[in-house]
Amino acid sequence: MSYQIFGRAIKNEYLALTVFGTTFGAAYLATRGGSKAQAKPTTVQQAKESVPVNASSSEEEQFILNFIKEAEKEGASAAH
Repeated sequence: MSYQIFGRAIKNEYLALTVFGTTFGAAYLATRGGSKAQAKPTTVQQAKESVPVNASSSEEEQFILNFIKEAEKEGASAAH
């Protein structure tokens, strides 16, 4: 059996192969991954250094840093 597409007879086999090729080709292109412009931090210390503290004043920055230190101490003692 075949279908008439744009005035030409196209067999079912060719239509099926075209659909499979398009589907798998689109899936491959969609899952290739993006650019790796910035490397991900591998240690906790590198992660801390890579995240900026956006504070409007030095007092606010010190408050945030002290809060993080206290939270880390509590997390370390709770982890056993």
